[in-house]
Amino acid sequence: MAKEKKFMTCDGNTAAAHVSYMFTEVAAIYPITPSSPMAEHVDEWAAKGTKNLFGQNVSIQEMESEGGAAGAVHGSLQAGALTTTFTASQGLLLMIPNMYKIAGELLPCVFDVSARTLASHSLCIFGDHQDVYACRQTGFAMFCSGSVQEVMDLTAVPHLATLKTHVPFINFFDGFRTSHEYHKVEVMDMEDIRPLVDEADIKNFRDRALSPERPVTRGTAENPETFFTHREASNSHYDAIPDVVEHYLARSLRSPVVSITASLTTELRMLRTSLSLWVLLQRLLARLSITSQAKARRLV
Repeated sequence: MAKEKKFMTCDGNTAAAHVSYMFTEVAAIYPITPSSPMAEHVDEWAAKGTKNLFGQNVSIQEMESEGGAAGAVHGSLQAGALTTTFTASQGLLLMIPNMYKIAGELLPCVFDVSARTLASHSLCIFGDHQDVYACRQTGFAMFCSGSVQEVMDLTAVPHLATLKTHVPFINFFDGFRTSHEYHKVEVMDMEDIRPLVDEADIKNFRDRALSPERPVTRGTAENPETFFTHREASNSHYDAIPDVVEHYLARSLRSPVVSITASLTTELRMLRTSLSLWVLLQRLLARLSITSQAKARRLV
């Protein structure tokens, strides 16, 4: 018997928070438009005792700045807790120093970002993806969703992929255009996501946590010959990302790869048809113009 589909009307922030909550043990938060509702939802659900995928209450840590939130994420990950934060714009930029450390230490996590332009000659809470692209050099992988339904369907993918590859992800979507746009969407619940989680990945992450029972040295100063050898050691993790992401996309119950490919194919066909019609129209107009000019010459 086919599983009955569940639907809800929500915006992109709610969809992202809904899925991220399942993978989160600690959420270090600080509000900034347009990402604030994600943190607010997570805080509300935690206060109501909603359980995550592991049957735990999520620990909410509201910090006094975005830099503090990023530092809390870093420390929490080193302690072996699955940690998430939500931010945008200048808030994301203030997290960059810690993002270098998180990526360099191969700590799996996801930053959920409602993309927004950066303040320059003036402040604007709408806009583009300047904040996300300013983080390309940090070592975070980037995963983008283009609609509220895609946010619901695909937010699990970076959470699963980061556990498998140890590479942290920025999971982003358009601020306001997606984050605050309401749609009726099909819901991804824990029964959909639980079969996708590899318990071995969770155990591997826990085993790498700092513990007095297994002391290790991290964050030392290194000379160039050692430093760059260690930097290159992470290349294999990044090389694995495309295959891992594609694997989890294919395993999604609603087969986003198929639906996205079909959607793109349809759009390309429509585009080709439109271009063909445009070319035909231009040729027709050109012929009419030539005919008119020829008639005018005869009259003269």
